[in-house]
Amino acid sequence: MTSSSSSRSSSSGWSKEQNKLFERALAKYDEETPNRWQKVARFVGGGKSPEDARRHYERLLEDVQKIESGDVPIPNYPSSGGNEQQRYRNYD
Repeated sequence: MTSSSSSRSSSSGWSKEQNKLFERALAKYDEETPNRWQKVARFVGGGKSPEDARRHYERLLEDVQKIESGDVPIPNYPSSGGNEQQRYRNYD
């Protein structure tokens, strides 16, 4: 594999669908699975290499560590609760 094809594959990003497939692949192929990253990459498809899959996993672990250590603020989502009568009036 040439370096240009390797960088093209890894720099192409991960679509929402590929991320969902990645999550499913991680659930299916645990740490004890032989050739785990080859299997994950094949499951995800889209030209992802085993190295792409491994790097994506490493970035995911880093993100989780940052969130758990408080380095990433938790977003302030709007409440889904509130005044139920007011919400119903908005639909009239």
